[in-house]
Amino acid sequence: MSDGPTAVTPGDVPTTTNGCVVWHRRNLRTTDHGALSYASEEYDTVLPLFVFDPQFYGDDGLACDARLQYLHESVESLRRLYEAVGGTLSYAHGDPLSVLSTLAAAGWDVVATADPTARYGRQRDDRAAAHCDVRFVDSDGLVRDQAWPREGWSDHVEAWFESSPYCWDPDDVSFASLPETVSVADIERTYDIHSAKTTVPPGGRAAGARRLRQFVADIEQYPGNISAPTDARTGTSGLSPSLRFGSLSVREVYQYVMDNAPSCAGREMFVSRLYWNKHYHQKLEDWSGWTTTAVNPAMRDCRAESHDPELVTAWKQGTTGFPMVDASMRCLVETGWLNFRMRAMCASVFADLFQQPWQIGADFYHYHLIDADPAINYTQWQSQAGTVGTNLMRIYNPIKQVRDNDPDGTFVSTYVPELAPLPTEHLPRPEKTPLHVQEACGVEIGTDYPYPVVEYEAARQRAIERYERLEPAARQALEEPAVARRASLSSQPRPPDGSDDTSTATDESPQQRGLDAYTETDRK
Repeated sequence: MSDGPTAVTPGDVPTTTNGCVVWHRRNLRTTDHGALSYASEEYDTVLPLFVFDPQFYGDDGLACDARLQYLHESVESLRRLYEAVGGTLSYAHGDPLSVLSTLAAAGWDVVATADPTARYGRQRDDRAAAHCDVRFVDSDGLVRDQAWPREGWSDHVEAWFESSPYCWDPDDVSFASLPETVSVADIERTYDIHSAKTTVPPGGRAAGARRLRQFVADIEQYPGNISAPTDARTGTSGLSPSLRFGSLSVREVYQYVMDNAPSCAGREMFVSRLYWNKHYHQKLEDWSGWTTTAVNPAMRDCRAESHDPELVTAWKQGTTGFPMVDASMRCLVETGWLNFRMRAMCASVFADLFQQPWQIGADFYHYHLIDADPAINYTQWQSQAGTVGTNLMRIYNPIKQVRDNDPDGTFVSTYVPELAPLPTEHLPRPEKTPLHVQEACGVEIGTDYPYPVVEYEAARQRAIERYERLEPAARQALEEPAVARRASLSSQPRPPDGSDDTSTATDESPQQRGLDAYTETDRK
């Protein structure tokens, strides 16, 4: 394979009179796949295709090598699924628009699932629709093309969860393919992909289905495992990468859980998380600006003047002097994973205590997370950073988080080994460790481990004062219908008179209330 993209030439494309390309992007499965079901019903011949897009590789692609390898394993799994029914998944490498244009010129129609996208992905899909006449099949249960998508949203999504998955019969179609001019091994050599992360789960449908079965067998223990990072490593579902790349569909996971899990708090809580998944994808569908622009105009550039590259570096490297933050950030970089509570805490510290621009932190997460999903990562970052303009005073206390979620010091000692010799009672605030204890343990704070880069109480007070100044303008901005719509303030339905009063709206729906609804005391 050459260093540059390998073009699909007209000579590579098989002839067709009634053929359809199924362009796989993130729904890497053959079950409950709306575009594949549509193609099998409307066309005689199906050509499944995955395009390795150079835009997603390299530093500008915001994807670590471990996530790319997970993607490749998922793609290879999809290829095996097609081979099992007599077809194959064709690979191409290069600009998807160039590849699709060549196929379209040879008479092939193109279908793909309609997926919420942002930045490059949104531009790519718009161009594909305009220049290649790609049909995007709406099959994910989201609300589209409505002025107020959140009206009746929970009922709509619940009905979709309960509805029959999309199906197709391989015997109803014949399969076509492109010449095998590119392989996963070629791609990994071209982009020098070598992951250094540890404990990364395998990609693909079989691995995801196995994890789903294991989780459901132990689902009664789930509520007690979500907050502490050590417990969450094995006690949560571990399905987020499978859902991110679509080896499993959210609906089939929902239906498997409802059919096989006992009725218990764990089942209820996990199902709520599946609703959250849809909630955040609806947000990105409603407004693609989540990845780059503060939702609330009053909160834009509110931290630009306090940007401090040294604080950013300390946060990224896990050298802030707050052990739970440092352990979490090192865990993220080393493994590509972090449980939700620790993700939220580190985001709050970055935006609230350090007053750094949220986009920098969100991009760093997105680069390192194996399950990085723009619809979830960036909306969560904006929520934690207060850029929506609601819940501005929810500021995590990283000192308290050690006591609450790592009382025996296992997590901190694992990822911040320089603190392992300290007695557990000193891990929440190592800088307060008496000198004689430091000497006895062989740990010198300020040399072996840094002092906190900010003083917690003073930093928290500065954040509160800033938010108090911004809050009136932020609340006023949320009264604008366009801002309220993109903020997805969902529990307040559109008033009967047609006005768009969102002054009492909150960012939750009836199905979502209670999930990770941390109280103010969780953060102090």
